[in-house]
Amino acid sequence: MRWQAHTSLTSISDLDREDIDRLMALAGQMAGARAPAINTLAGRIVATLFYEVSTRTRLSFESAALRLGGHVISVADAATSSVAKGETLADTVRMVSGYADAIVLRHPEAGAARAAADALDGRVPVINGGDGAGEHPTQAMTDAFTLHQHFGRLDGLTVTFVGDLRYGRTVHSLMALLDHYELRAVQLVAPDGLEAPAGGILGGARVERIDSLADAAASTDVLYMTRIQHERLPAGSSAPAALQVDRAVLDALPAESLILHPLPRRDELPPLVDEDPRAIYFRQAANGVPMRMALLTHAIG
Repeated sequence: MRWQAHTSLTSISDLDREDIDRLMALAGQMAGARAPAINTLAGRIVATLFYEVSTRTRLSFESAALRLGGHVISVADAATSSVAKGETLADTVRMVSGYADAIVLRHPEAGAARAAADALDGRVPVINGGDGAGEHPTQAMTDAFTLHQHFGRLDGLTVTFVGDLRYGRTVHSLMALLDHYELRAVQLVAPDGLEAPAGGILGGARVERIDSLADAAASTDVLYMTRIQHERLPAGSSAPAALQVDRAVLDALPAESLILHPLPRRDELPPLVDEDPRAIYFRQAANGVPMRMALLTHAIG
């Protein structure tokens, strides 16, 4: 295993396939249990330090800690902390490390989680809750767990990534995770200017760029939708129109396939999709709790 207990998780590159498989298995055990049946964090404190807004990531980590018998301290708005007085990230995490047994960090700058972990030099683990347009490794683990729950495997799948593939950190991390598996095909569908920076081969499969969302949907197991990251577009630029799941896309999509979305959604996923049995993004969001229970157990417990 690459990710050792009590160390930081700042990137999917911190994990190997054995780590991913074992964490998914542990999350499966956590999904069937309720506190106080599991008390791996009894007497431990998790600090959620969020420099960017969050609903699912922050609340699911806090729920995970509480379900494991732990406690939570939180900065949900950096503007209300000493960051507003000019305190550096390094000084903030050094200070918080004296209060908590792990830090879950969200930050607008790519690489911030790694910088925070370096500043702490192993004193407490830092878990990356999203760093700008960089990565979101715990969301990728949640996505992988959701797929494994349904298909019983990740090998052999065709995965189609749709939307903002340039600035969408969930896509970056999930693509890196799936590179550990033997995919059948990878399809990319993005508006002009928001194409994924990666290309070539992924998970043993050739990456193919496709213009038509309906055409891509017709041959996929997983339709992974993302919103346009308006907050990360260059200043002064206009956002392209979102690629939308409409009736034609739903009609083209195979009956046994899935629609995922890391949420929040905008125009790309209209409410009409919610009633489709292939749309499981709210279950995907709920899976963030058992997966983050598994991650916290390994990092601290």
